[in-house]
Amino acid sequence: MVATTPDKQMIVGLDIGTSKIVALVAEIDENDEIELIAIGSHPSQGLKKGVVINIESTVNAIGKAVEEAERMAGVEIRSVFAGIAGSHIKSLNSHGIVAIKNSEVEQDDVDRVVDAARAVAIPADQRILHVLPQEFIIDNQDGIHQPVGMSGVRLEAKVHLVTGSISASQNIAKCIQRCNLEVEDVILEQLASSHAVLTDDERDLGVLLVDMGGGTTDIAIFTEGAIRHTAVIPVAGDQVTNDIAVAFRTPTQFAEEIKVKYACALRQLASPDDMIEVPGVGDRNARRLARQTLAEVVEPRYEELLGLVQNELRRSGFEDACAAGVVLTGGTSKMEGVVELAEEIFHMPVRIGVPQHVNGLSEVTRNPIHATGIGLLLYGQLSRKTPRNKPIEKSSHEGLLKQFIGWIRRSF
Repeated sequence: MVATTPDKQMIVGLDIGTSKIVALVAEIDENDEIELIAIGSHPSQGLKKGVVINIESTVNAIGKAVEEAERMAGVEIRSVFAGIAGSHIKSLNSHGIVAIKNSEVEQDDVDRVVDAARAVAIPADQRILHVLPQEFIIDNQDGIHQPVGMSGVRLEAKVHLVTGSISASQNIAKCIQRCNLEVEDVILEQLASSHAVLTDDERDLGVLLVDMGGGTTDIAIFTEGAIRHTAVIPVAGDQVTNDIAVAFRTPTQFAEEIKVKYACALRQLASPDDMIEVPGVGDRNARRLARQTLAEVVEPRYEELLGLVQNELRRSGFEDACAAGVVLTGGTSKMEGVVELAEEIFHMPVRIGVPQHVNGLSEVTRNPIHATGIGLLLYGQLSRKTPRNKPIEKSSHEGLLKQFIGWIRRSF
């Protein structure tokens, strides 16, 4: 654990993204409120679509991000809550049934029914990352979230299982451990983001969360207060940058700057009179182009991306269950015109999800680009304080570190 003071506990979130790695350090005070005190960020070159492809580069980026956060916070970081994403992530819903031993549900009964629900066939190269209970059923009475203490004969559990590639998970753990850090827990990134940007009302009514990053777009669907579907689409902001670089014949780093400063996802919002300067490749002169021309390059890629999200929503079977609409978050969601374009495509209300529930460093805590990092802090706080009698919240994170260690031991 990072250094602590008598009245304050420290917590660290490590967002290992395709385009950047961010370490966030926060204090939890005696009122159980989180205050962000430091951030360290470093460009990421060692990942592709959320998966480690160069361990040395990733270790170097993690080390520099953590070192920067340590200097700003004035503490030594020893352990982190880390995020995991990538196109190797899969999910499915499962169902388990057990007999209640003593006519009253005990924690042991809950553990047994969750174990029964997770006993499903998955590919040999995959391991279960999360078991997320959706609801419990006692003698055909459904909609129960806290079954302990209730009377009955038969206990059922509906759960959402998230699986990930063993090798991808091991490589992330290896990179963190080579920076002399312990992994307190590993959390699916869109699950973390949901803690930062969604309200309880949205979870209950039904909402589609779309976390638009650099390498992947991560999706989570919630209805009736529980997660129902997760998916990862390997198209995101880096493809937009690449399109700009190719169309305007400019180096990638300049294409990224142009995207951040001037791009618009809906061409009718860009004035044809606004001009931008596009640097050339090598010693070629810079050129001036209309901002609307840039929007004509960007809009088709965003249409494609949001269309892929809509297809995934239809495949999930929950398209009609998202009464609260769509929440977009992540760095790629910040572009002008994204909300308007998304509303045209989804025919639902759309908003940008800004992190909540964390104080301090407002330029970070109110920026959707840090939704996952803030969510890791909130999830970490929950995992430390959740008592044994809260299975809905507990089971989604309990034992993941043990699983990680087990994966590594079984593989070597």
